[in-house]
Amino acid sequence: MKRLLTLSSLLFVMIVNIACSGGEKASTGNPLLDEWNTEFGVPPFDLIRTEHFKPAFEVAMLEHNQEIEAIVANTDEPTFENVIVALDNSGVKLGELNLIFGMLSASDCDDAMQALMNEIAPVLVEHSSAIMLNDKLFERVKAVYDKRATLGLDAVQMRLVEKTYDDFVRSGALLGAEDKARLMQIESELSSLGIRFGNNLLSDNASFYLELGPAQVADLPESVRNQAQETAAAMGKSGYVFTLAKPSMLPFLTYSSDRELRRKLYDGYTMRCNNDNETDNKQIIEDMTRLRIEKAHLLGYKSYSEYVTSDQMAGSPEAVYALLDEIWEPALESAKRELEEMKLLFDRDHPGETFEKSDWWYYAEKVRKQKYQLDEEAIRQYLSLDNVRNGMFYLANRLYGITFRPITVPRYHAECSVYEVIDSDESHIGVLYIDPYPRKSKQGGAWCGNFTEQRYVDGKRKAPVVGIVCNFTPPVGNTPSLLSLDEAETMFHEFGHALHFLFADVRYRGLTDVEGDFVELPSQIMENWAFEPEILKKYATHYKSGEVIPDNLIAKMQKASLFNQGFVTTELAAAALIDMDIHTMETFVDMDVNAFEKYNLAQRRGLIPEIEPRYRYTYFSHIFDGGYSSGYYFYLWAEVLDKDAFAAFKERRDICDRELATSFRYDLLAQGGQRAGMDMYRAFRGADPDKTPMLKARGLWVEPEPEVDSLLLEEAAIVEEGLTPTIAPRTPGAMKSPAMQPGKPVRPIPTEVKR
Repeated sequence: MKRLLTLSSLLFVMIVNIACSGGEKASTGNPLLDEWNTEFGVPPFDLIRTEHFKPAFEVAMLEHNQEIEAIVANTDEPTFENVIVALDNSGVKLGELNLIFGMLSASDCDDAMQALMNEIAPVLVEHSSAIMLNDKLFERVKAVYDKRATLGLDAVQMRLVEKTYDDFVRSGALLGAEDKARLMQIESELSSLGIRFGNNLLSDNASFYLELGPAQVADLPESVRNQAQETAAAMGKSGYVFTLAKPSMLPFLTYSSDRELRRKLYDGYTMRCNNDNETDNKQIIEDMTRLRIEKAHLLGYKSYSEYVTSDQMAGSPEAVYALLDEIWEPALESAKRELEEMKLLFDRDHPGETFEKSDWWYYAEKVRKQKYQLDEEAIRQYLSLDNVRNGMFYLANRLYGITFRPITVPRYHAECSVYEVIDSDESHIGVLYIDPYPRKSKQGGAWCGNFTEQRYVDGKRKAPVVGIVCNFTPPVGNTPSLLSLDEAETMFHEFGHALHFLFADVRYRGLTDVEGDFVELPSQIMENWAFEPEILKKYATHYKSGEVIPDNLIAKMQKASLFNQGFVTTELAAAALIDMDIHTMETFVDMDVNAFEKYNLAQRRGLIPEIEPRYRYTYFSHIFDGGYSSGYYFYLWAEVLDKDAFAAFKERRDICDRELATSFRYDLLAQGGQRAGMDMYRAFRGADPDKTPMLKARGLWVEPEPEVDSLLLEEAAIVEEGLTPTIAPRTPGAMKSPAMQPGKPVRPIPTEVKR
């Protein structure tokens, strides 16, 4: 660390000398530090190399430290401007570097980048911790916080003061010197362990594959065979190769009749980083769990989950479990019914044998075809990547009046397409990169993030540069990328995140972030539009004939919309539950990670052996190196919001109602964290969210028994006896709606955040 800062000092002095030598700023030779002359302010990806990041980080950290020192050294009375705003404006360059490095290290990571991640991550954590644990800085923050009611602040400024103070407290500002030192050490160790976890997973993802011959793939659809052949060619192999990337794995599990090969591929997926070798993650998980418990205790919380949820909409682990428990039982029962349907077909093929986890996709597809006459491979023909992208652009134009114009700017990879996003008044909103296909240098899954954030400079909004990164089925020869239903839905999902970033209009950088269990609302609501007939017919055309998707196929899709939802919901809820289970531990004891997982799912909750959680601990990247620890429930919590919000559009009888969309944009998407999530939601919906639409969408809703009104029964009896009833006035609220009845399936989710 000392050597790093010494080098930083030299670099910074050099840059300052060059800048102050008169005239324009001279080039530093580092594109990350030079002023960008690119169109729309996109990063100069064509010039950036891995070796540029380390010196840039060193200079940016030094600049940040000097900005902090200026705040601390100011002898004027602490004010909103000279403390809170000055702090909010500090570290801009460092924040920008973090965003670019974070996106590139996930989407285009080579060995040098991976090595730099290992080296620089602990340094960045130490830098951040030193600022958040700076006693003199906190004294000035606290001085402003204590007199905030007398400063004449508006609502946004007041929220910034309170959030800044809370961030310092949650980072340990109230701890003693010894505990602060230990907390810094814990944060550094957790950062290093998270990097190791991710590197191990990247290695296992890349090292496992099936290399097959023509006879072993004969029963697969042509498009699946062609893709596997291209994958093999890219690896310098003959024949057909299937990897653990879902666009490769899931089609094989869905269509291959070879049980042994299905089992081998699926086991390769579910046993990642769990093979007692150099990439095993079990000890890392134990170490991270122990450190997170210790961190929570230092900060005054019983468990790490209590620490995390106290700052979310949920407010407590108990509120999270209440939601998950309400979903778990009906989802599991639905999955069991789905399994019985599949077993009828399985027993014909394999009499006397046992249905296994790796059989689910194959027999689910058989049931889908038999019961709904729906062939997902046929649907793919209408869902080319270009079509789906055009569909989401069309939807955004219908809802918000915005357009997307292809532009030629520097790209970090040749597969990226780039668009300027233009508002209805022709003003510039931002830039969107789309990086759709898997490659060895890219992490699995799909995500959306910023390369540069929206912020205000000299009173003017600086537009963001946003990236959507996916691992979709790539094109093969003359056949374009044809997406599955799940991939098309994922595209709309990530586009929702992109709109959230693009529409942000936040005055202060410290109010950019929203609560974690709110963040999936903007993304998940977009999924609701993806397969609405009105929207689908605007973009789903056959990639060969140009024919619009026929009504009978749409009808089949809608009829099958609840198909397999028991399985999907169960595996999702199972992952959310084991995330909570490991992070609600109040005392750490040596643990067998696999046994702990199995006990909590199979023995404690009755998960059937034919279903694995969506993520097992050893490859649960979301919670061990992805920022979602104690937060995988976010998806289900936000689904209550997104389904209820979409119901508002349905109620208007126009799913693209411009007035309602404008409210959604400005009351939610543009706000960032300037208001509490539930306050923003109520501003849009005019009420607390109702769980009913979410439960119905997942096929888990059970109509409550009608409540018998004893007064009406009494009146009926009187009338039957021929007497004249005397009707007393009803007590206000005596007849509660189902949403307000204790124990019924529908209840508003908790809105009070316990501090």
